[in-house]
Amino acid sequence: MKLWLLLGFLLVHEALEEVTGQQPPKNKRPKEPGENRIKPTNKKVKPKIPKMKDRDAADVTPKTQSIMVHMLDKGRFQKPAATLSLTAGQTLELRCKGNKIEWSYPAFLDTFKDSRLSLKQQERYGQLTLVNSTAADTGEFSCWGQLCHGYLCRRDETKSGSTYIFFTEKGELFVPSPSYFDVVYLNPDRQAVVPCRVTVLSAKVTLHREFPAKEIPANGTDIVYDVKRGFVYLQPHSDHQGVVYCKAEAGGKSQISVKYQLLYVEVPRGPPSTTILAPSNKVRSGDDIRVLCTVLGEPDVEVEFRWIYPGQKEERPVTIQDSWRLIHRGLGHTTRISQSIMTIEDFETTDVGYYICTAQNLQGATTVATTVEFS
Repeated sequence: MKLWLLLGFLLVHEALEEVTGQQPPKNKRPKEPGENRIKPTNKKVKPKIPKMKDRDAADVTPKTQSIMVHMLDKGRFQKPAATLSLTAGQTLELRCKGNKIEWSYPAFLDTFKDSRLSLKQQERYGQLTLVNSTAADTGEFSCWGQLCHGYLCRRDETKSGSTYIFFTEKGELFVPSPSYFDVVYLNPDRQAVVPCRVTVLSAKVTLHREFPAKEIPANGTDIVYDVKRGFVYLQPHSDHQGVVYCKAEAGGKSQISVKYQLLYVEVPRGPPSTTILAPSNKVRSGDDIRVLCTVLGEPDVEVEFRWIYPGQKEERPVTIQDSWRLIHRGLGHTTRISQSIMTIEDFETTDVGYYICTAQNLQGATTVATTVEFS
């Protein structure tokens, strides 16, 4: 009997081992047919918070892509730094990637349509080349891409490049000026600049008053020095007027700039202040008449005149003469008087009616009128 019990126990033990070897791991059960399908669940999932970069990506203005490269010797190219120093006489070649590139460069190169400068547009880039460079070429060189739809184009703010280049030349610490004496107008509502720009980045530049002779400190509050612009008067006032000049020192050498007359402006900015006047509003037949249109304005603001007159449709011959001059009213106060004079000879019936003058500047336009009749 004991033998049978022992044999039975062994058989049960072997059966249990076989079953154990086929069972799934703990905490799992055999899958039923079709159970691989995803089933809905009510399990709460913590929402994923995007990283700061992901959240702000849509709000960030597209970064500007620099598209300018500077050609070095042996055909090597390099992205230019914010400022470059080159020796006068060197050839400058800049390239900007894009199939429609616009350029900006120092105004001196446009003064006489300088043949030393050439701009070319290739299939994939624009190219600026300047040969026989001089100290006077010192300044900002920049480029930008154009976005065009048909004939309409606008500037692509995301694709641009710029660099300020100092062309060093022996004996020229200051960027040469076209004159020996220049006028700077001081207006209380905008900055004024004494353009003492240098050709050597490391040059020490100071500002001086001619009379009484003294150095004018650039204290960072009223006056600051910007190597790309010159001495900037942040809030000009009448006490700043007078004759000034700059002094530069570099490499053991010094140089004096041209002189600048600082004039305080008393006329505020705005559309032209215009008047029109005929010597008489009643004219006899056969007489000559002169109609005068006058504008009082800022010394450095140009004014354009346009006329409408009775004999215009009949192409009546008239003479129009435009001119301007500065009036100094003491204490450095200066006003610009711009005038346009229309002259008509041998007054006749065709000339009777309204004479209309429109004066325009960058701030707007003003129209005035007067009538002329037979006496």
